[in-house]
Amino acid sequence: MHPDRHNDISDQQLLSKFYSDHNNEWLGILLQRYTLLLLGVCMKYLKDEDEAKDSVQQIFLKVIQELQKYKVDYFKSWLYMVAKNHCLMRLRDRNGKQITEINDRLPIAPGEETDKAAQAKTDYTIELMQDALKELNPEQKQCVTLFYLEKKSYQQVSEETGYNLLQVKSYIQNGKRNLKLLIEKKLESRKKGIFD
Repeated sequence: MHPDRHNDISDQQLLSKFYSDHNNEWLGILLQRYTLLLLGVCMKYLKDEDEAKDSVQQIFLKVIQELQKYKVDYFKSWLYMVAKNHCLMRLRDRNGKQITEINDRLPIAPGEETDKAAQAKTDYTIELMQDALKELNPEQKQCVTLFYLEKKSYQQVSEETGYNLLQVKSYIQNGKRNLKLLIEKKLESRKKGIFD
């Protein structure tokens, strides 16, 4: 069965065929239509071709598993959502590892510890972190970003910025302390916004 022969069959018809006989070949034709779209979405979020290609394969597997379990009405928009969520999860994992190193006990938004709440909290902390970084002075921001987010050593930060080692250590320590204070302040104002 050559995929080109099925160009006249709509996504919905292919899904219906799959739901009636559970033949994965229908899904294969359907997914082939969207390979480039998926690659584009993954590239947009992940900015890395190998990771994007790897993600497309993982999304294909997830789609096949999910469609075995329940029916989807609007395949294209559902597929886009699955792809976007997959990429965001990968970015969170990437950012989460980086951010944890800045402070193992970053203040967190109040709330119960469900998976959803924990995920929302991580998202919010990443968002706060990015906002707070912008408010550091340029030297601290540069050194903190290079040291924690780009994994450079003190020596490498020194070479890249032109600051001596003592300055680099000082900017990183003060930057880390200021980040924590800024994040706490932002959380405080958020709490007030919720409870006022």
